[in-house]
Amino acid sequence: MAVSQRMYARSLFQAAQGRGKLEVVHQELGDFAAAIGSVPELRNLLENPELEPRAKAAVLEEILGGADELIHNFVLLVAEKGRAAEIEEIYRELDVLVAAEQRRLNVELTTAYELSDEEADSIVKKIEAASGRSVEATRAVDPKLIGGIVLQVGTMRVDASVRGRLDRLRQELRHGGDHRSPVDPLHAPDRDNGSEPSAGPSSGLPASGSSS
Repeated sequence: MAVSQRMYARSLFQAAQGRGKLEVVHQELGDFAAAIGSVPELRNLLENPELEPRAKAAVLEEILGGADELIHNFVLLVAEKGRAAEIEEIYRELDVLVAAEQRRLNVELTTAYELSDEEADSIVKKIEAASGRSVEATRAVDPKLIGGIVLQVGTMRVDASVRGRLDRLRQELRHGGDHRSPVDPLHAPDRDNGSEPSAGPSSGLPASGSSS
């Protein structure tokens, strides 16, 4: 499924780029995807398997009356192909392509408490300095993190939260096993009395005073 969404997104990206409309197309498809997410009736219509693709396309054509021609034709094509319910995912794939083109990183900052604007700006500046790219950040709060921060950059997740560290520690304790250093057989204590092994024939070591 994701492969087809990437294909549609790339086709739209290339068409928009070729016509010099990448910014407009990105914005308008983003607005439309947001509308789908915020209007349950529209989402239900697009996801209804009993409604014919042509019927969905007809409804979308009315909604897209003032849209750019490229967006208008693209959305109708997607609907007629029976993939109207995938428009939000297609937009997310398009956003990844546009972000790469603009050297922009989309980052989600998740913290245990609400960040102030100053704190968020400080984190963003550090990411920009480290990556050499502009950063567009969204924020989320998850009290279960206890402290610290989790960064989500595309499919990459960096967990620097207290909860993440505790989870890793639990895993290490659970699966760490016995890490004691191996015993040196030449200096191991005798099992019976704890003494050093005696030299002689039974030990395989030369006896004291013997010639080599």
